[in-house]
Amino acid sequence: MAARFGGHTHRHHNHGHGVSTTKLVFLLMFVCLLLTALVADAFWASSSSVSSAYRSVASIWALEKPNSNKYVVPAPFDHNSSKEGEHGRVLSATFADLSAPELDWEQMDSAPVPRLDGYSVQINDLLYVFVGYRNLDNVHSHIDVFNLSENKWSDWFDTPREMANSHLGVATDGRFVYIVSGQKGPQCRTAITLSYSLDTKTKQWSSLPRLPAPRYAPATQLWRGRLHVMGGSKENRHTPGVEHWSIAVKDGRALEKEWRSEVPIPRGGPHRGCVVVNDKLFVIGGQEGDFMPKPNSPIFKCSRRKEVVYGDVYMLDGSMKWQTLPLMPKPNSHIECSWAVVNNSIIIAGGTTEKHPQTKRMMLVGEVFQFHLDSLSWSVIGKLPYRVKTTLVGYWDGWLYFTSGQRDRGPDNPQPQKVIGETWRTKLHLS
Repeated sequence: MAARFGGHTHRHHNHGHGVSTTKLVFLLMFVCLLLTALVADAFWASSSSVSSAYRSVASIWALEKPNSNKYVVPAPFDHNSSKEGEHGRVLSATFADLSAPELDWEQMDSAPVPRLDGYSVQINDLLYVFVGYRNLDNVHSHIDVFNLSENKWSDWFDTPREMANSHLGVATDGRFVYIVSGQKGPQCRTAITLSYSLDTKTKQWSSLPRLPAPRYAPATQLWRGRLHVMGGSKENRHTPGVEHWSIAVKDGRALEKEWRSEVPIPRGGPHRGCVVVNDKLFVIGGQEGDFMPKPNSPIFKCSRRKEVVYGDVYMLDGSMKWQTLPLMPKPNSHIECSWAVVNNSIIIAGGTTEKHPQTKRMMLVGEVFQFHLDSLSWSVIGKLPYRVKTTLVGYWDGWLYFTSGQRDRGPDNPQPQKVIGETWRTKLHLS
């Protein structure tokens, strides 16, 4: 009989050549064992690679421990986090939802109009709600006012004709509201540098010096007598800006003619919370990238681009050096006015997190977070009535309020759908 190995022919006869036959048998056995080992190794390597890829994809969602700066995978199959599909493990649509206690929410009168990417400030028991989209083709040019003591929408008035309609920077000193830059018009139109102040007692508007460059949704806050503006997206609406400017202001007026450059923020981008408390400035969450106008579109039609949502938290104190603090419980963006300061902590309601890693669909946030200022740690303290982004939050007499935004498609689908004007409140019981 003849067997070919490596192109050579070896003939084996049954008489007088027993030793050669034995060698052939051993050789065949060795080859079979080698092939079996190689197949097994490839199988396990592939399995390990799939598992490793899943861990990498899912690792942005849940914190290992409250003060950690590392996201880790949710427990396997925890709250429908994954299931086995035809082509391997498939993440459910709701896998990014975090476990949280139910809160007792009470629905109030809805805002006069639905509003997405609106902005708000609270002055005493009044929540001033600014501009925003009604839908992609229509924007608002007015302010609605909700009376937190009387639980009703009590007033409205127009904004200046040339003021931006979304993606603003806003801050207040308790009477005057400062409005900086933002997008003028619907869809994905250009940002402007015009800035204003509003006297909420007289409803009179004043102009402020123009921002050095247009910005979309910059982090904005009053701190130590100066109006600070940081980050946001640059003129093309997508490139993150890290520039940080400030200008001295008092009683709605600028005390300087030009903005001053300050220490750049460590990570740029729009849609972040910006809070001053205990004489420190905090910048929370945000994203890199955003929708851009479609090239050559006469209406600046919005076109999707890659976005990276993050949970980074930075703090600036008197040393004017940025400090990095513990990450949010999960990446979160579109939270510019979704916060309130309560009991030496910052409460944040809703937002939007990273896109689903398999479907690439946007996912909204349905949790309420608490950042403890004494321990610099995070807690997940409850659930909203539904997932929703760009909430406008107020707090009064023990009640946490939110209004407006864009809500999810239902309990099992975190994708954004309806722009709302609904108003809700819940009694907070914080430890």
